[in-house]
Amino acid sequence: MKKNDWILILFVAAVAGIFLVALLLRPEQAVRRVEISVDGELYGRYDLKEDQEISINETNKVEISGGTVRMTWAKCPDQICVHHKEISRDGESIICLPNKIVVSIIVGDAKTEDESPDAVSN
Repeated sequence: MKKNDWILILFVAAVAGIFLVALLLRPEQAVRRVEISVDGELYGRYDLKEDQEISINETNKVEISGGTVRMTWAKCPDQICVHHKEISRDGESIICLPNKIVVSIIVGDAKTEDESPDAVSN
């Protein structure tokens, strides 16, 4: 390789490193919540920062702890949802098919859902 090739590689690596550091050090503006649905209906929304245990219709238990969510107990034969890894990022879900329960992480702005308008009208 020529000298200019090495300069180009170092330049691209430096720019990528700068973007990576900026991304990792960026303060988190969005509010992360846990959304639980049972049979397609919203069961509840919970703050991911508040440690708590939620019982869902005496069939499942969900634990929010340290910014992560996991299913700790389920009244179903396969226990796939209990063995699922903890979730903490936007779009991740834990699903219990026999009990029709979906636990998802959602990210929104600092305003609560109640403060934002439902529709735009003229």
